[in-house]
Amino acid sequence: MNTIPQGLLTPQILVDVDILERNIDRVAQNVAGKGLALRPHAKTHKMHEIAARQLDSGAVGLTVATIGEALTFALHGVADLFVAFPLWVSEVQAARIRKLLRYVRLSLGTDSVAAVEQLARQLGDKANKLGLMIEIDSGHHRSGVHPRGALDVARAARDAGLNVIGIFTFPGHSYAPGRAQEVAAEEQQALAEAAGLLREDGFELKRISGGSTPTAELADNSLLTEVRPGVYVFGDAQQFELGRCRWEDIALSVASTVISRHEGDELIPRRIVLDAGSKILGGDRPAWASGFGRILENPDARISAVSEHHATVLWPEDQPLPAHGEQLRVIPNHVCVAVNLVDQVTVLRAGEVAERWDVAARGLNY
Repeated sequence: MNTIPQGLLTPQILVDVDILERNIDRVAQNVAGKGLALRPHAKTHKMHEIAARQLDSGAVGLTVATIGEALTFALHGVADLFVAFPLWVSEVQAARIRKLLRYVRLSLGTDSVAAVEQLARQLGDKANKLGLMIEIDSGHHRSGVHPRGALDVARAARDAGLNVIGIFTFPGHSYAPGRAQEVAAEEQQALAEAAGLLREDGFELKRISGGSTPTAELADNSLLTEVRPGVYVFGDAQQFELGRCRWEDIALSVASTVISRHEGDELIPRRIVLDAGSKILGGDRPAWASGFGRILENPDARISAVSEHHATVLWPEDQPLPAHGEQLRVIPNHVCVAVNLVDQVTVLRAGEVAERWDVAARGLNY
């Protein structure tokens, strides 16, 4: 990524569109070369401009987390959407789903008999208009049914008049050092077990969906039909520290300014303070992460703490401490959270401000 353009107020999110487009094309080609469909998760970027680039590169549709996100993309022309979340559908939500069905091919996630029965009650004669995807727990132990429990959910859906079209999982436990290959194998095993049981009972599975950013490019089409990575478009500090992206693959950073500096002594650490705190970076820090983000200009620096408007950065002893007013780019730990904290991002091309994009689906958490 190039230097920060002159005159920018900080903190603000910068997106290098050249790197972004390279990331989109690389993963699209990799996935297509393996005979898989790509259905990227748009909760990472929440922007129409990025969705359009993903679809233009061959994505079959988008994945979203909420009905609100789905409606935003549907009303902007995206024709195929998957809400990869085990929804509990209220009467109000059912009305929004009926609206969605007027615009898109819609699939929804579920992981229980109770949720299936609720969906059928609320949607009535529209229930068979959408595709139902049963979520499988492949080891992350968040939502999702054990593979052996998938058949009960599928049968309940069939009895209620719903159209089971496939199964999916989120191998979120791949977000740990050195685990991507192992977790990809666990994903494959869990989905294979569930798929076998459903097919023996007469279910035709049109889609078997998996893949987080750490595992998506490790997948093949021996079982899976599609993958749903999200973070790959930008990269972030977590993906870098997991070895799933290179420094030069990181397309998003937060422009920030040095507002305080301290040379330190035997009692006080040598540090700078930036004006990019948790209100733009987010506060995620896995136990294995080296800090609350990374500094693009200095891979050896570490963000030791964040508060609402401050990021405390421990600076290497053998390198000059940045001056007051110097601007640096922070790579957030979890880019999905950072994007959801702003209304717009500043888009750079060849190091110059080219556009500003609205975060169209920002805050649509229901």
